[in-house]
Amino acid sequence: MKDKIVGLKKTARLAGLLYLLLALFAIYGYFIVSPKIMVSNDITATGNKMLFNELLFRSSIFTDVIANILFVVVVLLLYRLFRQINEVQAKLMVGLVMAAIPIAIFGSALKLTALSIFKGEIFDSFSTQQMHQLASIFLKVGNFSSQIITMFWGLWLLPLGLLVYRSVFIPRILGILLIINGAGYIISSSTFILFPSYLATVSKFVFPTYFIGEIPMIFWLLIVGVRDHLSITVVAETETKPTSRKLTETVQ
Repeated sequence: MKDKIVGLKKTARLAGLLYLLLALFAIYGYFIVSPKIMVSNDITATGNKMLFNELLFRSSIFTDVIANILFVVVVLLLYRLFRQINEVQAKLMVGLVMAAIPIAIFGSALKLTALSIFKGEIFDSFSTQQMHQLASIFLKVGNFSSQIITMFWGLWLLPLGLLVYRSVFIPRILGILLIINGAGYIISSSTFILFPSYLATVSKFVFPTYFIGEIPMIFWLLIVGVRDHLSITVVAETETKPTSRKLTETVQ
């Protein structure tokens, strides 16, 4: 039993470490690179900045790809950690993350396509104005995909929050905060789809929720992992399940 508890703690801390790296990569692209490249309502200025800071722009796409790879590993580690709590909810959590990955990769491909158009590598027979219009379309579709993927960022946190709340080895308050965090993402994405003109106003209220659950969860996993004295209960229950199943089969 002791070995299983140690394994549970290692899984939690590895998940926390990779989750932290995932968050840092996401912050790099969204808060550092994007403000330096994207100019609101000015596609020409955006194109010029993309060309002038091409390596910076490409680095953000590269970190996006790495972040999505980390996302897959993190959710599989969390599945391993929480599957004994509720396997259906744990599988739902994994499924929602897996559904989001293709959308994210598609968005990265659109950004690279827009860069190639600005450089004149494709559609080179078009005029400069036409190429800028095409690039603008690709960037807008990429932005739309980012808004849609925000829905999945919120949805996967709901089963995770429920699993944390039902677990005995992570504080319940973190589960509640994760659900609030997920609800914030869902509200933002839903507003963009249904009432886009209100997105700026809604974002002012829901933006703080983006950090209320995931950040504390990351550091809990990284620093504490799981509570040793409470994880014994989960390990004990896991060990008794196969025995109970065998007894049932024997009786039948």
